[in-house]
Amino acid sequence: MDINVTLVKEHLKRLKPTDESTLGWGKYFSNHMFLMDYKQDKGWHNSRIIPYGLISLEPSAAVLHYAQQAYEGLKAYRGPRGEVYLFRPDQNLKRLSRSCDRLCIPAYPEDVILEAMKKLISIDADWVPSAPVTALYIRPVIIASETFIGVRPSNEYLFYIITSPVGAYYPEGFAPVSIFVEDNYIRAASGGVGEAKTSANYAPALKAQVEAQKKGFSQVLWLDAKHLRFVEEVGTMNIAFKFKNEVATAPLSGTILPGVTRSSVLTLCREFGLKVSERSIAIDEIISKLKTDELEEVFGMGTAAVIAPVSSIHYKGQTYAIGSGQSGSLATKLFNSLINIQYGLADDSHGWRIRVI
Repeated sequence: MDINVTLVKEHLKRLKPTDESTLGWGKYFSNHMFLMDYKQDKGWHNSRIIPYGLISLEPSAAVLHYAQQAYEGLKAYRGPRGEVYLFRPDQNLKRLSRSCDRLCIPAYPEDVILEAMKKLISIDADWVPSAPVTALYIRPVIIASETFIGVRPSNEYLFYIITSPVGAYYPEGFAPVSIFVEDNYIRAASGGVGEAKTSANYAPALKAQVEAQKKGFSQVLWLDAKHLRFVEEVGTMNIAFKFKNEVATAPLSGTILPGVTRSSVLTLCREFGLKVSERSIAIDEIISKLKTDELEEVFGMGTAAVIAPVSSIHYKGQTYAIGSGQSGSLATKLFNSLINIQYGLADDSHGWRIRVI
């Protein structure tokens, strides 16, 4: 599928931030975006890169009423000699395909999207920042664009990709965060869409997040919907626990997102010689092992923050400190190992890194 390219006119170019230390997260967007259309009788077509701008949707567009939408998030990294890399983009595209299948969105050509992504990054290469822990965040999105009111899968879709130069996800950077164990609201239930990356998972979670932040906590630790007992995710990340004899994380049982960073962390932990378990972890076990110092570290894992160490857990009115309250040795080792691969600073024996430029 050919990709038609229309470059932004010089006088209409967006202003690129000059101070990369103040990028923050998701505030700026580069000059171009990729779009592709789907119609039931034509399939995916009209693949194009155009200047970043408004998307036209009628008020009756299906996505606005029934949330038939899926998206992804990954990054492009600036290497030490100016080169640009992607990290495991094939896994993000496979996950997007699984999300689409769950939401009755037609399959899209993963190879075309990967090439479109590379081309878009190449065109806006000067938007890939070079300061430490900065990157170009890439957001592919598929939305139901057919104009109708009625509960059924749409017959028309829009696929688009936008990019955004970003810094650290948390203002603290790679520093421990405090988390609040949510035992009232739930994020996802068995048989639902918890393992899909779709907006329907995020809007219902906002209230718990806002309430936790008002209490002074950085994120919410979600428990399972049935028992409100077993650990699932932390905020928008997967979570892992370093016990004395194992690294444990919740299993991929349909209610949590199968994170690309999660997969990479588990691979590295095994290579470090650690026992890795994907198992149900009760909050009771967490609290019990915190009291006996058998729980040594806790950290989130995700594209945005990479590794987010946890300094304390608040559960049922009591706050429990984790270790010394500082970033643990395993979290630090994993963070450094991953970013060194992502930024082209270390050998990539796994073939995770793909050079774009």
